[in-house]
Formats: sequence, C-alpha cells, structure tokens
Amino acid sequence: MESLLTTDACTMPTAERPLRLAEFDALFATSVRRVRRRGNDVRRMHLVGTEGLLERVRDLTARETACCSFFTFTIDGTDEDLTLDISVPPARQEILDALAERAQELSS
Repeated sequence: MESLLTTDACTMPTAERPLRLAEFDALFATSVRRVRRRGNDVRRMHLVGTEGLLERVRDLTARETACCSFFTFTIDGTDEDLTLDISVPPARQEILDALAERAQELSS
C-alpha cells in the first residue's frame, strides 16, 4: 500500500486542470465499480481494469496532489483489483463529496 501524504495547500488553476478532470472522468467511467464512505473524510473506490491501471492511477493522483496538496491518495492492489482511498482535511469535505458523487454517477 502506498500513500501520497501532503500539506494543506492548493496551487492556482493551470492549463492541466481540465485535462486531469477529463482523465478522472474517464477513470471513473471505465474502472470504478464501487464508491464507499469511510467516515466523514475518506472515500474508498474499488476499481477493476487491465494492464496499466495501477500506473495510470499512480500518475493521475500524483499530478493531482502536486496541484491540490490537501488530497491524500492511498493506493492498494493490482491492475485487475485496486482500492483507492481518497482523504481530505475537514475543511475540504465538500470537494471530497463532489468527487465521490462524480465517481458514483460516472461509474453507474
């Protein structure tokens, strides 16, 4: 299991932000099978996929953390069966809720 720990800061919007949003949407639509609430500040996503999924999730979450460092992503599993825990500080709860809702909608 790996965790990308961060501080509570976020950089200004960049040209890459719309691209990452599209990448998250594609990931949610193709690989997320279930989204669960784990307390107020953690959402667990179960993903399934093929070769390259683990690296894709690592790359995307690393880029997101570089921009919005209040996220903590914990990745566990393999390309075929992956768990992604996403957590935020209490002050960022609404962002986590919106991300989880988007994942749930697109994965259905």
